[in-house]
This record gives sequence, structure tokens and C-alpha cells, in this order.
Amino acid sequence: QVQLVESGGGLVQAGGSLRLSCAASGRTFSTMGWFRQAPGKEREFVASITWGLGSTYYADSVKGRFTISRDKAKNTMYLQMNSLKREDSAVYYCAADPLGSGGSVAGRYDFWGQGTQVTVSS
Repeated sequence: QVQLVESGGGLVQAGGSLRLSCAASGRTFSTMGWFRQAPGKEREFVASITWGLGSTYYADSVKGRFTISRDKAKNTMYLQMNSLKREDSAVYYCAADPLGSGGSVAGRYDFWGQGTQVTVSS
């Protein structure tokens, strides 16, 4: 049974940092990614990483502030978020694409975590 379990969300002041984790179990994946959804808004792409080469891809809104990484031995993906802004507040979801390149399209990801709340206060 495939499981993706996120952790690391919380409340942080603007300008601060948080690190999200996503522990995967049940199988390995070709690509994993982070998406987020704020109240009243559509789910949006944040970042993705290919499991083999570790190639990364970021949304323009987080480029230079967020860093996605993975630990293959632990089958865990991370999202280091620095210089957080109020507009980064959202529920952050971990997603996994078993065979493809994933990218920014949510529909390409077959597996999703339950989400973790990130709230950035001013």
C-alpha cells in the first residue's frame, strides 16, 4: 500500500523558515513534487524532483527561496522554505508520479499525501 506522509508544517513569521518532509512507503517513484492550496484558490505547483538524477523544477513564485531535495536511502522528500511570505500560507501536499516526469501538472501525479498546513504571519 502506497503512503505519503507529510510533516513539518506550522506557524512562522514572515521572513522565517520551515522544512517540510514527505516520507514515502510502498514503492519507489520516478518523480515527486510539492503542491499547495490556499483557501478559495486552486491547487498550485510548487516544486518537483526526479528521484534518479535529482533534477529539480520550481514555480517562479518560490524560485530562489525554496529548495526541494530527496534522501533516496530514507525514501523521503524535503522542501526547505526560506524567506517565507504571507502569500505562502497554504496546505502543502506531497505528490508522487510512479513512472513519468511529473512536472507542474497535478493530474500526472497518482499518489497524494494528506497535506500539512503552513501559516505565515506578518
